[in-house]
Amino acid sequence: MEVEKVIYSGSTWVIPILIAITFHEAAHAYAAWRLGDDTALRAGRVTFNPLKHVDAFGTIVVPALLLVAGSPFLFGWAKPVPVAFNRLTRPRRDMALVAVAGPLTNVMLAFASAMLLHLVWLAPEPTSRWLAQTLYQSLVLNLVLAIFNLLPIPPLDGSRILLSVMPGVLARPYAKLERFGLLILLGLVFVVPMAARQFGVDLNVVRWLVGLPVAYLTKMVLLLVGHVR
Repeated sequence: MEVEKVIYSGSTWVIPILIAITFHEAAHAYAAWRLGDDTALRAGRVTFNPLKHVDAFGTIVVPALLLVAGSPFLFGWAKPVPVAFNRLTRPRRDMALVAVAGPLTNVMLAFASAMLLHLVWLAPEPTSRWLAQTLYQSLVLNLVLAIFNLLPIPPLDGSRILLSVMPGVLARPYAKLERFGLLILLGLVFVVPMAARQFGVDLNVVRWLVGLPVAYLTKMVLLLVGHVR
């Protein structure tokens, strides 16, 4: 029974994850292309084909392990979209526009998921229940990706936006943090909370910076599209 629950739960996450990540990365690639840099276009990344964006370990293995382990959140990543910022028409401004394209697309997907919830009753049971859970998780997942990626931590999109307005004297050392970006993120998501718990301290940074805003925004999106409770 537990195996069946894991399989059922996993099936409701697969499509939302693939769509959210694919559209997020494709939005970066498309924005960069339209703003003057065709690097991503030549690499075949201006596409909704998930195979072009999925990272086997970051997109599949890590989320699957967290799901099986019963983690309260999913964490993962896709292949980064190659962007030659110096080839953009107006590099500083366009860097921010390319960066914000991904989270903005996720917000749009969140609204689309919420609106489609109005139609799940058209499907027979148990399909309608599966669709409702899948669409709700798509709503939440896309908001998580949008908020998480806007954090000003290299290499997240928020760091690109911050870099675009930083003076050069601060931007250069800040940009160098990107080589340690994944380690910083893993530390914030896993190491810091676990270490703090050993001392009886709650330092769940992700819950504070992402979880709480997402919970509020989920209610707001549902309210705006007519799901009144």
